[in-house]
Amino acid sequence: MSNTKYVFVTGGVTSSLGKGIIAASLAKLLQQRGFSVTIQKLDPYINIDPGTLNPYEHGECYVTDDGAETDLDLGHYERFLNIPTSQANNVTTGKIYQSVINKERKGEFLGKTVQVIPHITDEIKRRIQILGETGDYDIVITEIGGTVGDIESLPYVETVRQLLWEKGEENAIVIHLTLVPYLAAAGELKTKPTQHSVKMLMQSGVSPNILVCRTEHEISDDIKRKLALFCNVKKEDVIQSIDAETIYDVPNLMLAEGLDEVVLKKFKLSREKQPELKVWNDFLRKHKNPKSQVEVALIGKYIELQDSYKSITEAFIHAGSSNETKVKVRWVHSESLTVSNFEEKLKGVNGILVAPGFGDRGIDGKIKAVQYARENNIPFFGICLGMQMAVIEFSKNVIGLEDAFSTEMKSNCKHPVINLMESQEKVTEKGGTMRLGAWDCNLIKESKAFHAYQSENISERHRHRYEFNNTYIEQIESAGMKATGFNPKTGLVEVVEIPAHPWFVGVQYHPEYKSTVLKPHPLFVDFIKAALKYSKK
Repeated sequence: MSNTKYVFVTGGVTSSLGKGIIAASLAKLLQQRGFSVTIQKLDPYINIDPGTLNPYEHGECYVTDDGAETDLDLGHYERFLNIPTSQANNVTTGKIYQSVINKERKGEFLGKTVQVIPHITDEIKRRIQILGETGDYDIVITEIGGTVGDIESLPYVETVRQLLWEKGEENAIVIHLTLVPYLAAAGELKTKPTQHSVKMLMQSGVSPNILVCRTEHEISDDIKRKLALFCNVKKEDVIQSIDAETIYDVPNLMLAEGLDEVVLKKFKLSREKQPELKVWNDFLRKHKNPKSQVEVALIGKYIELQDSYKSITEAFIHAGSSNETKVKVRWVHSESLTVSNFEEKLKGVNGILVAPGFGDRGIDGKIKAVQYARENNIPFFGICLGMQMAVIEFSKNVIGLEDAFSTEMKSNCKHPVINLMESQEKVTEKGGTMRLGAWDCNLIKESKAFHAYQSENISERHRHRYEFNNTYIEQIESAGMKATGFNPKTGLVEVVEIPAHPWFVGVQYHPEYKSTVLKPHPLFVDFIKAALKYSKK
């Protein structure tokens, strides 16, 4: 029988309080105390996964090594813990119902009426415990998406109630993250929203063990006592989570508040080993005290919601700290770039990153940005679609193939330098059907990519349907763009570079997904180093 302990994190009063950051911070502290920890996210929406969601709806779609398209919170989990997540770390209502309905169709319920209780809750329970039953983890933290009171979250809260009863109070606890708002007119913090939120949770049969209170102002002992009294917890179990300068400050804030101490005390686990955050705090010190600054233009089509590029902006922070450099991002909407204004909009930047994306909207702007970087020797980094735009721009403007394009945007183009992958030709469904997850890549020595990785063999995560058309490789290479990374099994071109350029790298994969605080991604580190060098010219 597994001895795994379970922590459930619920949210109240309002959304966007930062359950994922609190969960990741707690996990970091427990990990530093010597416990093996993982975090999973339960999302109440009925989509199977965020893979088919518009980035404006849901922000970035994060991809794991095993090919799961997941919530962006899994990116936070990996960036904090420096360990990979998997399919089992993100569960949606869509996955739950799909699984139950499939079982019903196969007759596995022996003709019984299929109901939310017990069939849906049993399936949620099974998914929650998958990670714990592997024996790999001492503690599994489960973040429940949404806000207490949402209709969509009710089956999850009921499942938590059942698990609390089954596991016992020494093996399963609930942390409720809530808001303590400050009313400027009254000049005081108000506890009533938290009281109502806890009351609503208790009406579902779940009583929180710990309250984490998001606040803009210090919470006094009197307010903690009041919250403890009305919410049926001990005063030491009321934890303040005050607004932080950066998400990477939160583990230190939670350490100061003793969140990890309280959790371990409830689980009756050893608290002798103290968290060691030396490397973490070295990163923070460099991040907060940069010796230089560079400005990088991020060219994207979803920049109105910056969470659409969350992993990229976090990778900039990691690489910036590694170079003791502040990375200022200039957000440039690819649709806003035109023949008449692209020089003005990109003037003065020290690096240009053309971001991933799908579809033909804003494509001309991305191509213009690539051209500007190539012709002006500005460090250039193209990711996925950004790499494909680099190949198209080079084919058009250097080789002279005027109708060079991708069949994604122009199915009948004369020179399809980017083409649909052969394995995708008969695919009709959208969800979960792209080339996904980690794939090997062999790098050519003496390339910029090899210099960054210091390795010939790498593995990176993918999310795409279209690829470099190898029919054009000889023509493109003879003109000065080199393919420097290949998939060893398929021959797919993974990396392209222009050796005559100071730093011009395009990659078919998504390096941003693997950048963490403790292991900044080598390509991002090298890109920022090149931008810093360019800034000093």
